[in-house]
Amino acid sequence: MTDAQEAAAASSLRTTGGAPPDDDGSTASGAPTPLLEPRDGIPEVIADEASLAATIAAFAAGSGPVAVDAERASGYRYGQRAYLVQLRREGAGTALIDPVACPDLSALGEALSGVEWVLHAATQDLPCLREIGMVPTRLFDTELAGRLAGFPRVGLGAMVEGVLGFVLEKGHSAVDWSTRPLPEPWLRYAALDVELLVDLRDALEKELDRQGKLEWAHQEFEAIASAPPPEPRKDPWRRTSGMHKVRRRRQLGVVRELWQTRDRIAQRRDVSPGKVLSDAAIVEAALAVPADVHALAALNGFGHRMGRRQLEQWQAAVDRAKALSEAQLPQPGQPVTGPPPPRAWADKDPVAAARLSAARSAVSALAERLNMPQENLVAPDTVRRVCWEPPNPLDEESVAAALFGLGARTWQVEQVAPVLATALSAQVKEA
Repeated sequence: MTDAQEAAAASSLRTTGGAPPDDDGSTASGAPTPLLEPRDGIPEVIADEASLAATIAAFAAGSGPVAVDAERASGYRYGQRAYLVQLRREGAGTALIDPVACPDLSALGEALSGVEWVLHAATQDLPCLREIGMVPTRLFDTELAGRLAGFPRVGLGAMVEGVLGFVLEKGHSAVDWSTRPLPEPWLRYAALDVELLVDLRDALEKELDRQGKLEWAHQEFEAIASAPPPEPRKDPWRRTSGMHKVRRRRQLGVVRELWQTRDRIAQRRDVSPGKVLSDAAIVEAALAVPADVHALAALNGFGHRMGRRQLEQWQAAVDRAKALSEAQLPQPGQPVTGPPPPRAWADKDPVAAARLSAARSAVSALAERLNMPQENLVAPDTVRRVCWEPPNPLDEESVAAALFGLGARTWQVEQVAPVLATALSAQVKEA
């Protein structure tokens, strides 16, 4: 038994750092223990095919779940690729793999096919893991497990401290992981990120089982593992921070041209777009629509340390937007495929607004009874869609069918359909 397992066994669930309320009494716990070194030391980074082959063989021969994590260089590099992959499995120890030197890890992914992968906030890491050939068939998400179990703080550090009583180092989460060679303190941090993931998984499984939520968690994990890659976002330039200030179509055209120019430059240079030009500068230029380079240079975000050539490329983007015909300019807002924003319901359909208010109250009360966030009980957009176009006849069976049609899991439908049907039916009688 590991130190972490012994610590977890000493208390069914520790409360340091925010464990869920214990309905049969909470347990006192001592001060958390700093976790300073991986139990097997810091492994060498795997950066060649021979070492990778040996690691694949070792992990294929290991036993039990495999802890998996990935480090990206968000804010430093273009995109969300992985710059370090960490794994730990019983019988294989910990491995740190450089996916820049070893960009194809599909053989490792195949060797672990059918094995349960333990990740924390899986949806954050799965896209970059998929890019290098690592796709789990089964998984356990410790962050999502913590949400379902009612933990108020579900970051990895808070969970390890609250459940297992160990304090993880927090200092290197936002560093530039594309740095080579990676400094030893960063590698230590990375190895510790997977050191206790399986121990945390085991403790959370017991807690979910105790609360009667383990099957719910399994359904959620299956949904994540089987979900297809997300579709590319339409008009990503519309997510520029500060866009709410931009009202006119010509100004929207300036945002689009500047955003697309910035994106091409960032991709070519492999740097974060924000390091090329800030969102605030894009919005500033869109609001001003400068006439020339001199006017552009006077705006915040353009004059400081920006050379003539750079200013000219940004002004060229502004000029392209100014030259667009009315038909070529983007429309304000994005096409809405679902219900309108809830703030507009009272004017557009007061009856639907009343349904939504009743439904939200019912879902909120249910989430509180089940001790979990409302958004994990049922997606807010799902509730909105059911309330905007309620099924007919309006009963539990039809509401359940509507929820299934919108992608709700079986456990969610079983919990939500009765209270939603009751709330909506009551509103029909009042109307």
